[in-house]
Amino acid sequence: MLTVQQIRAARAALRWSIRDLSDASGISVRTIKMIEARTENPQGRNATIEAIRNAIEQAGIEFIGAPDDAPGIRIHLPKPDESK
Repeated sequence: MLTVQQIRAARAALRWSIRDLSDASGISVRTIKMIEARTENPQGRNATIEAIRNAIEQAGIEFIGAPDDAPGIRIHLPKPDESK
């Protein structure tokens, strides 16, 4: 389960706009705005939340904690190409 704060923090860490997240996840800008406007845990179809989670995780963000126990994010920076 993700929190709204984790989604916002992940977008900020990636320097993604809502449009960027929409493009990466296939979820409409309107739906993402509605999710992020909430003050409690995101409501919506599980597939919608999972699409958002997957897009953000593929970009290098790890969701940590639980909604009721220190939720947060961990940023995984791309490793430099060691073959150069």
